[in-house]
Amino acid sequence: MKNNIITDYDAVVVGAGHAGCEAALALARTGIKTVMLTLSLDSIGFLACNPSIGGTAKGQIVSEIDALGGEMGKMADKCAILMRMLNTSKGPAVQSLRAQEDKVMYHIEMKKVLENTPNLDIRQAEVVKLLHKDGKLTGVQTKLGEVYKCKAVVLCTGVYLKSRIIIGDHIEETGPNGFKNASSLTKSLIECGFEIFRFKTGTPTRVDFNTIDTKDLEIQYGDENIQPFSRLTKKQPKNKVVCYLTYTNLDTHKIIMNNIANSPIYSGLITGVGPRYCPSIETKIVRFKDKDRHQLFLEPESLTTKETYVQGLSTSLPIDVQRDMVHSIKGLENAKIMRDAYAIEYDCINSLQLYPTLEYKNIKGIFCAGQINGTSGYEEAGCQGVIAGINASLEIKNKPQLVLKRDEAFIGVLIDDLVTKGTDEPYRMLTSRAEYRLHLRQDNCDLRLTEIGRKVGLVDDKRWRLFLKKKKNLELAKQELTKIIAPNKKINDILISVGETPLSTGTSVQNMLKRANVTAKMLKETIGIFEKFDDEILNEITIQTKYEGYIEKEQAQIEDAKRQEKIVLPQNFDYSTIAGLRLEAREKLNKIKPLNMGQASRISGVSPADIAVLTVYLKSKKMI
Repeated sequence: MKNNIITDYDAVVVGAGHAGCEAALALARTGIKTVMLTLSLDSIGFLACNPSIGGTAKGQIVSEIDALGGEMGKMADKCAILMRMLNTSKGPAVQSLRAQEDKVMYHIEMKKVLENTPNLDIRQAEVVKLLHKDGKLTGVQTKLGEVYKCKAVVLCTGVYLKSRIIIGDHIEETGPNGFKNASSLTKSLIECGFEIFRFKTGTPTRVDFNTIDTKDLEIQYGDENIQPFSRLTKKQPKNKVVCYLTYTNLDTHKIIMNNIANSPIYSGLITGVGPRYCPSIETKIVRFKDKDRHQLFLEPESLTTKETYVQGLSTSLPIDVQRDMVHSIKGLENAKIMRDAYAIEYDCINSLQLYPTLEYKNIKGIFCAGQINGTSGYEEAGCQGVIAGINASLEIKNKPQLVLKRDEAFIGVLIDDLVTKGTDEPYRMLTSRAEYRLHLRQDNCDLRLTEIGRKVGLVDDKRWRLFLKKKKNLELAKQELTKIIAPNKKINDILISVGETPLSTGTSVQNMLKRANVTAKMLKETIGIFEKFDDEILNEITIQTKYEGYIEKEQAQIEDAKRQEKIVLPQNFDYSTIAGLRLEAREKLNKIKPLNMGQASRISGVSPADIAVLTVYLKSKKMI
């Protein structure tokens, strides 16, 4: 096709999902002339699967995006219809915020933000080719022949690359929710040297809330007065709905097993690799045959629709089987299905071909973010988008790029896992993946990352002033820790009421806070300690004091790891020349080309013995 229009931009973002939105905003807000190209303007910021933001480990990621100056946290707070802090019975290392979102409002409000952002244009168009010369990106070409010349592109294609929807034996070449797919870009990626994987995910049925019998179902309420995702959110989000809990049963399982041969997963119709941590209901039944039931949450999708998401009932079984399954479940006996569940297959790349900056190793100027890198989840996509956008901006400005370390953020853990270990299935962030999770808490994201966001130019003056105020108040609050609390009837009655031993002699506020059932908020409300500070500061000072010993121990481990990170490895070195390395280690090191000894030590297939051999060799050659 003849090129009709040639347009100059500094950067192009391909895709307008959660990665694309964050990437485009990061570029534009740091002064880069940017265009976002999307298959459909109606899919901007669309919550195609679960209408929620956050969850275990994911809540931390959303607040980290916010701390860096991203948008997801603010939008999640604005569009929330129910919020809960998960794992409150456990320690702060695994507590995570989750919000049920109004998916209609989320799309509308995110589109509004993008449309009103300076330096950012939005256009509905399908990118089919990446243009490059001499190892550098020069632009992109659309299906209609338009050429957008640029210095950097961020590929945020989500699940749209050669995607197909599968329900039973029915296959449709389309994207999620009926949106068109991207049928041509994969060919260009292969021509650029990308290794392509085929992954699969899915989504459950949506039922009409008016046809659900909720009277005997367990109600799931939201929490009141919890810290929202974003530090810029002034008003506490209000809970506007409730969710309901129900379960599959033996009848449900029998229906599934009687029709398992009709499942595309087991018939061979689906070839893509699915997510281990979010399997279809038929996979759960086959894998966990000893379980009599599985949890299902009935979650409203919006205040403007009766569509209700049946979380936990993801499937690609035929629609008649879906109907029988749904009707076998308590509360759903007469439920009307509004949208059928489906599986979706799509192309993605081998993330080992990326640097920790999310730039493609073979062609300068190509960055990749989100599900194209093999991840699953809105939050995982959003955080990659903001990092890829920041780094594309920094590269255009010829400035050093940003790499978050594993001790700095869940984002750092996620990206390091992708580019160091790779993934052979849709990657989901879990708290267990982070070795320093007590350090990477939901409550301290801004303390860890806002200064970094300011340095790269994404944190604005308003957020910066709030951050400085919080730091100052924390220091003032710490001064209260040295005060002595004398034993008296009031304090002892309070201690006894929470199961603590009463005081017999005076003790410091710090020692008092180390008690399991004592918090700074309790001391403020009862004896006036910490009187000047809000709940956010009270929560932070409680956690820092109560877990001080554990945090110090983890910090020592972080310092040990940093020493390995400081040993920079040569990027043009051929590891096959080191005879003492095992064959697998040589192959993996040559493929990944780790930036430092720390990254090398985390590569799957590279043993501690290999690291010892590598260290000795490089030192002998005076290369480190």
